[in-house]
Formats: sequence, C-alpha cells, structure tokens
Amino acid sequence: MTSAAGLEAVRELDRVLGVTAALEAEIGSVKQRRRGLGGGALVMAMASCQLTGGDFLVSLDRRRADLAGRLLEPVPTPASTTAAGIARRFTGEHLAGIEAAIGAVNTTMVGLVPAVRRSALLKTATIDGDATDVEVYGRAKEQVEYNHTGQRNLRVHIGFWAEAGVPLAAELMAGAADPRSNSVQMLDRAIAALPPGVERIQARWDAGYFARELAAACVERGVEFAIGAKRTEPVFAAARVVAGHRWVPAIGMDDTEIAVVQYLPGKWPAQDVVCIARRTRIPVDHIPSARARKRRTIDPGQLTLALDGQVDHVFGYSFIVTNLDVSTEEKLAGVEWWYRHRTDIEALNKDAKYGGSLRHLPSKYHKVNAVWMWGALLACAISAWLQELARTDYGNGRGRRTVARLRRELINVPARLTRSAGTTYLRLPPGEQLLSSVLPRLQDLPRPG
Repeated sequence: MTSAAGLEAVRELDRVLGVTAALEAEIGSVKQRRRGLGGGALVMAMASCQLTGGDFLVSLDRRRADLAGRLLEPVPTPASTTAAGIARRFTGEHLAGIEAAIGAVNTTMVGLVPAVRRSALLKTATIDGDATDVEVYGRAKEQVEYNHTGQRNLRVHIGFWAEAGVPLAAELMAGAADPRSNSVQMLDRAIAALPPGVERIQARWDAGYFARELAAACVERGVEFAIGAKRTEPVFAAARVVAGHRWVPAIGMDDTEIAVVQYLPGKWPAQDVVCIARRTRIPVDHIPSARARKRRTIDPGQLTLALDGQVDHVFGYSFIVTNLDVSTEEKLAGVEWWYRHRTDIEALNKDAKYGGSLRHLPSKYHKVNAVWMWGALLACAISAWLQELARTDYGNGRGRRTVARLRRELINVPARLTRSAGTTYLRLPPGEQLLSSVLPRLQDLPRPG
C-alpha cells in the first residue's frame, strides 16, 4: 500500500519530458565521484517530496518510509542528511543549471502540445517579475535580515512565464535586498529559459521595480514592458489635468476609468513610452482607514477635501509606465486589462508556498535553502507541465488546478501495488479517479528525441 500513487504520473512526466535528465546535464557534477544521487536527481527528489506535502527536510525521511511508494518515484528519495550535504555543494553555476534545464524542458513541452496551443505559446510570451518574502525564525540562518515590517526573512525573486505557468528564473536574496538591483539580470535569465521561436516577449512588474535601468533594458532587448509607477506628487498632478472626456472605462471593473497622462520620469526612455493612469471612484463613506494600503492610492488633495466634507467622492489612482501601443481607446483598455493580470505571478507565489513548501526555508545554510526553493518552484513547474500535457486545464493556460488541489486529487491517492508476470499494477480506490485519466494520456506520449 502507498498513500501517494499519483507519483506514478510524476514519473511518467519525467519520462516524457526528461526533467531529471535535463537537470543532471545542465547542473553537472556536484561531487568528486560519480556515484549515488546527483544534483539534478536531488532537486527532482525535493520537488516530488513537496508535491506530496513534504514541508521540511525531514519529510524526505518520511517519504523513504513509504516502501511501496518508493517504487513509483521518478528518482530515489535520499535521506534528509544526505540531501542537505549534497545541497551544500551547490554553487551559483549549479543553480544556474536548473534554469537552463527548465528552458530545455519548456522546449520539449512546447513540441508535444497541440498545434493551436503551440502557436499561442510561441506567438507571445509574458514574463512576470516579483519578489516574495519568506519569514524565518532562526537568527543564525545565513543572509537573514529584517524587512520593513520587522519580520526576519529571506526574499525570493522570481521570473515567471505567465502563459505556461512555469517559473523561469529565481534567486534567493537577503531579507532586505532590493529586487531592482538584479532585475535586468533576472530578465535576461528568464528570456534565456523561454523556448526558441517566441515571436514577441512582453514583461510586467509592479511599482517595486520602478527603475529606469529596467525600462532601458527592455527597450534595448525589444521587450514590450509595463511597470507600475510610484504615486508621487508629479504623477498625481499630471492626472488632475486630464480632461473628463479622455477617461475611458476599464474592462471588467465598475466605476473605474483609464487615461494617458503627460508624465514620464526623468532619464527614462522617451520614445513610444507613455504613462497610464487608472482611477476608481470611492464614495466618501467607503474611504479606507488610515492604516489601509488602499488609502494611499487616493490623491492627497482630494482626501483632504473629503475629510473636510467638501466632496462626496474621491478617486483611488494607480499608474503604469509602458511602451505598448495605446493609440486607440480599445488598445488602451486592453493594455490596462493585460497588466492587471500580472496577478498570475502572485498566484505562483501562493502556490509555491502553500502547494510547495516555500513557506519554510529549513536550513541554516543559504545554499541548502536555495536548493529547497528550487524544489518548490520545480514542483509548481511539474504541476503546470503535467496539466498541460494531460489536458486537464482549459487548453489555453487557464483552469489549472493549484498544487494543493492537484496533491489532493491526483498525487496523494492511496493505492495497492500488485505484480503479475513482471508487471506492476495500481489498484485504486473505487469511484472516479483523476489518475485513471491522466496516467494513460501521459503513457501515450513518446520519450524525448
């Protein structure tokens, strides 16, 4: 008996896409002697463990206790002490190899999806960048720092392919590090992990990445970008003078309008770059409390008038600097609607933390935590690849199950293993099982090459 029969689907996916083989090839040797578990197999083992719900290194030992389940795993699960020892040998080049391996697997995956889906993936690729904090509790952890909220944490910086749902690049930074400091490098690394043949690359960042260097890098590389702008007095002043007839209704949002404003930060690329303002009408009796983040979106002048009882509503503003085409009202509304969907990467952050185990960084050593981070992100990538190839989503990058739901419905399914004439059979519980439909679809796919 095993409690995680769905690992057989992960093993089939590994066979189809060659995930472990790509990791081993790109990471290279992390030990002097070629025996035992390699670096690529270690990352794959951590990802498999986290897919089953493992949240600390000791969870690897619990996986090893599942003797029947070990027959279904894509790679043998190492002991927790062995895993930590190998992870401590990783260097920056080894971690970069994980990104290169993901790029190779992306290329294989695109070649296996239906022609219509392949055309859509290669027509436009959207890279989302974001950073998320992981709170830790050990002051001895390497590179740990206090963030602006007073939490002791490390910071995970991620580049994400939105259409495919796959993390492309990531770095575990010090707890108070500014993600703008390496945003250009993250952009280049994310582009390198895309499959060849992508016709158009777009990128989205929030206001935490408001930096001239990033915008200039996008222009230099031919990337269409949209970056959130910080709410400063000059940009508020530019929004105040926009004529009422120039505001266009936003797509899918009530009481919300958008317009192009005459604002551009100094020394930013000026050619074809514009600033978009979005404003949402807020009745005076719905003004957020003084501590609410939403209150900071309100024009300070309007807020003063509202608190004095001189107006009955105010506007909450957000601003985007972009080089996308906004020459018509329809294109303007479409760009704002597209930028609003940068929440895809926020969903990835949540999935990596609560589907994978990025909510914990279990070791004192930074290298071990970096490998653990990649285990969580690889678990998210495996989930996306599996659902893409097994056709359990809508076929357009939407409708994917979260990792937590996939674990409940596919991975952590109990089963009895039997053998007959040298063949292993999975005896699943009675009733409809997702594994019964996913596994045959994966088994029908060829090996790489």
